[in-house]
Amino acid sequence: MKKYIVYGLGLLCLVGFPLALHLAFFEAPLQTGGQTPLYWNQKIFYFHVPSAFVTFIAVFVCGIWSMLYLRSRDPRHDTVARSAAECAIAFGLVMLITGSIWGKAAWGIWWQWEARLTMAFMLWLLMIAYVLVRTYFGAGSEVVCAGLGAFAMVSVPLIYISVNLWRGNHPKTSAVPSLTGMMKTAFWTSVLLWISFFVMVLQARIAVARGEIALQQVREYGLDSGLLE
Repeated sequence: MKKYIVYGLGLLCLVGFPLALHLAFFEAPLQTGGQTPLYWNQKIFYFHVPSAFVTFIAVFVCGIWSMLYLRSRDPRHDTVARSAAECAIAFGLVMLITGSIWGKAAWGIWWQWEARLTMAFMLWLLMIAYVLVRTYFGAGSEVVCAGLGAFAMVSVPLIYISVNLWRGNHPKTSAVPSLTGMMKTAFWTSVLLWISFFVMVLQARIAVARGEIALQQVREYGLDSGLLE
């Protein structure tokens, strides 16, 4: 059943992303700021913010399943958390790159160490640390990483409201609800597609991870029984 969900989401993304590009670049109106139109700043918004949303969702999935693992020690929960952490790294990289493009167009600089940018970058590094520890530190690393995943999840709400607590270049969190007309349609279409893409990738990664575990168990059985050397 899950296989067909992945196929369905893949088809949705295949059809939907060209539509999202069309809505963002050709249908959504262009506003001006100052003396020159902030063209790339506005158009990158339709992909930067959804990728940030998906990054935070991936971190929440990692954190929730990490806590489930700490409670039950069920390796299936660890598999979901690890897969979500890898997705958070991938989507977080998109968030950081598109955010830098946005910053260059809007502020004239590629990066500034303001509160939201700094905390988002640290969150991304924390997910990298999660995957590195989980991959190379062997037995017991799943418990340590579960703690990292839970801590990362707790930091997400603070990142979201940071622009309201400490002023910087970032617009306040009220920017998204203020969208109207075709800008609103383009934005939420893109959000839906990015979430669909994330669910598809996460399901595929979980399937691969469980296949790797099953293959490792077969190999260990073969070694124990003398079938393999």
